[in-house]
Amino acid sequence: MTSSASGAASGTGLLGPGWAGSPAAAATGDDAFLRALLDAEAALTRAQAALGLAPAEAAAAVTRAADDTGGFDITSLAERARGGGNPVIPLVADLTRAVGEEHGPYVHRGATSQDIMDTAMMLVAHRALHPVLDDLGRTQRALARLAVEHRDTVLPGRTLTQHAVPTTFGLKAAGWRSLVLDARDRVAAVRDALPAQLGGAAGTLGAFTVFGARNATDLPAAYARELGLRAPALPWHTLRTPVADLAGCLAFTAGALGKPAADVLTLSRTEIAEVSEGSGGGSSAMPHKANPVRATLVAAAARRAPQLAATLYGSLAAEDERPAGAWHAEWEPLRDLLRLTGGAARDAAELAEGLRVHPEAMRRNLGLTRGLITSEQSATRLTPVLGRARARDLLARLARRAREEHRDFGELLAEEPELTGVDLSGATDPEEAVGAAGVLTDRALERA
Repeated sequence: MTSSASGAASGTGLLGPGWAGSPAAAATGDDAFLRALLDAEAALTRAQAALGLAPAEAAAAVTRAADDTGGFDITSLAERARGGGNPVIPLVADLTRAVGEEHGPYVHRGATSQDIMDTAMMLVAHRALHPVLDDLGRTQRALARLAVEHRDTVLPGRTLTQHAVPTTFGLKAAGWRSLVLDARDRVAAVRDALPAQLGGAAGTLGAFTVFGARNATDLPAAYARELGLRAPALPWHTLRTPVADLAGCLAFTAGALGKPAADVLTLSRTEIAEVSEGSGGGSSAMPHKANPVRATLVAAAARRAPQLAATLYGSLAAEDERPAGAWHAEWEPLRDLLRLTGGAARDAAELAEGLRVHPEAMRRNLGLTRGLITSEQSATRLTPVLGRARARDLLARLARRAREEHRDFGELLAEEPELTGVDLSGATDPEEAVGAAGVLTDRALERA
């Protein structure tokens, strides 16, 4: 099977609807990794040519051969990778043969397999994070619109699953947006810091000095420039900060997107119905259902991402100058994490852009406790009159009566002899009990 038929080998997404068909899927497939490996090899020869360590003709020949990904059999590379534990070894053999006898010796000259694998991983990540950032931008813009539109739309605030005090949907949307912006900033910073890898057999650049290069230490920077990656301060074969940073920002992003997804899943329940997805998914058995599928897929990604990140963090404990197993353990979980997060970013953008808000349901739900949701507001009003302890005891007693007698909390307040002559206007009005929600929403939206 050639690269053009490699979809099944790299996963078509049959069991991953959250990332299937997403830009992240295309950016992390076997074709994409092959492209990155070949780009890393070609850039190495070009960097050496730029420093006088290889003929310009060799750099051109290697680049031409590397540009033809269709000339490399991915299935064969995968099968032959078992021999040396990574696909670089058979790829170098095939690329050398494609370049030809004259310039073949300049393929992979001075590098080790891990140099190429690590650099290819960084290239794949760099390319996959571009659409993630685009989708995070879409999401935050949609959430900003919702926050503005519903700045003063009141709904029940919920703590420990119960009605607590009134809040606004604008503040909720602004909070979601804040998390998305946090994720955006982390992803952008990590993407811009992704380094090339070049150290040779044990991270000393020894082979390049053997070739007579007095400026061997300039080679990693030249290599990074060819690839559009950051120049490494040191070879990082066992200094896995770049991979750990990737793991952290991707897991954070999946979790940050998981928060609005979790809220949508709750608020779109039939008995709550305060929001709904713009185009819900169907059921195989129940024709009436419109399931919150986008939120479901984002929530699933948020649950899987931490475990994948944990594997990548585990590879920080890498022995010697180049380890056995630690860097090999990173490839698949990193690809899975890029796919999950990229798919979640796409789904979160679609969720935010299509989300429907139902203020009438919010108003209805505010009345479910017959005014008890404003008890904190009432306590604030009565404390200066009765003192804190007396106000608390009185309101607790009236709240208990409201629940037991199915009475309106405001009516009980009005009937209370101890409160005769006390101004209770607005004490049980949910719109009067949202505190600084509007100001906090405005402040959050000032963030670019």
